[in-house]
Amino acid sequence: MRDQTGIIIIGAGAVVKDAHLPAYQIADYNVIGIFDMDLEKAKNLAELFKIPNVFKSLDEAIRYSNSTTVYDVAVPGKEVFNVLEQIPKDSVILIQKPMGENLKTAQEILNLCRDKQIKAGVNFQLRYAPFISKARDFIIEGKLGEIHDIEINVNVFTPWHLWDFLKNIPRMEILYHSIHYIDLVRSFLGNPMKVYAKSIKHPECKNLAQVRSNIIMDYGDFIRANILTNHNHGYSQKYQRSFIKIEGTKGAIRIEIGVLKDYPKGRDDKFEYILYDENEDWQEEKINGTWFPHAFIGSMQELFKARKNNNYIPNNSVEDCIHTMAAVEAAYISNQKGGVDPSSLEE
Repeated sequence: MRDQTGIIIIGAGAVVKDAHLPAYQIADYNVIGIFDMDLEKAKNLAELFKIPNVFKSLDEAIRYSNSTTVYDVAVPGKEVFNVLEQIPKDSVILIQKPMGENLKTAQEILNLCRDKQIKAGVNFQLRYAPFISKARDFIIEGKLGEIHDIEINVNVFTPWHLWDFLKNIPRMEILYHSIHYIDLVRSFLGNPMKVYAKSIKHPECKNLAQVRSNIIMDYGDFIRANILTNHNHGYSQKYQRSFIKIEGTKGAIRIEIGVLKDYPKGRDDKFEYILYDENEDWQEEKINGTWFPHAFIGSMQELFKARKNNNYIPNNSVEDCIHTMAAVEAAYISNQKGGVDPSSLEE
C-alpha cells in the first residue's frame, strides 16, 4: 500500500528534476504539490511527474499542508533560513544541502528549528547511496576489522553550467560538492579533531569560486581520511575516476562512483572488496541502485519516520549535520590561513 505521507516540494531546480522526483517515483512516495518562484518551472515538473498541485506562493503551499505533510525544501543555501521562518511550528522538513552557506547561518537554522520545534533533516544523501549501505553492512558485521583509512578521489569533468546559482558565490566546491564526502567520512568515523584544506579555482571557470579541493580530516595517528577533487579534468574519459576506498585491518572496499563520470548521463558503479580471511584478490558485487536518484529515497525516508513517530530523531537531523557544517567551516578557515612558508624557517 502506498504511504500516504504527503510531500510538498519547495523548489523546482535541476536537483529536484534529476534526483528528488525520480527517487520518490521509484519509492512510490506521495508528492502532493510543488512551489517555485518560477511558476513555469514548477508547472513543467508537475506535468512531467504527475504532481496534482502547483502552488503560486509559499503561503498557498503551507495552507494546503496537513498533519501528514513533509516539506522538501530544495532551495539554495542562502534561501533556507527565509523559507523555514515561514513554515509552521511542529513541521517536518527535509532541507537540501547545504545547511546554509556558512556555519553562522547553519547555527541560526538549528536554533530556528529548536525554537519552532521543527523536526528537520539535511539531504546529505550520499550516506544512503546503495553502495554506501552495503559498505556500512560490511563494517557493522566486522568484515573489515578496524577502519584506519578512507580516501575519496574525484577526477572528472563536471558541467557546472547546469547550476546557474553557483556563479559568483564566495564558496563553491567544498560547500556544494565535497561537503558530501566530509559528511560521509563523519558518518563512518565521527567528528574529526582537525581539518586541513586547500580549495582553488580553474582558469576556465573564472566565475566559480573553487572547483578543486584537497581536504585532510584529522583522526589522530592511526587513521587517514583524505578527500581529493578535480572537477575540470576534461581530457577524455580515459583517466577520469571517482572512487571511495575504505581500508580496515581485515579487508578493504573500493567503490567506483559512476554517476560523476559523463554527468548527468553517468556510467556504471562498481563495488569491489577484499577480505583477508575469505579471498586473496578483489571480488566484485553487483549493487542495485546508485547515488542519483536512489540515495534520495533514504534521506526522505528518515523524515517519514519522524513524521510518524514523535520520538524518532532522523539520523540526518540538523542536530547531527551541524557538525558537518562545522567541519566545512574549518576547511574554509584552513584554506584562508594557508600553509607554512619553508623559506621563513631558513636561517
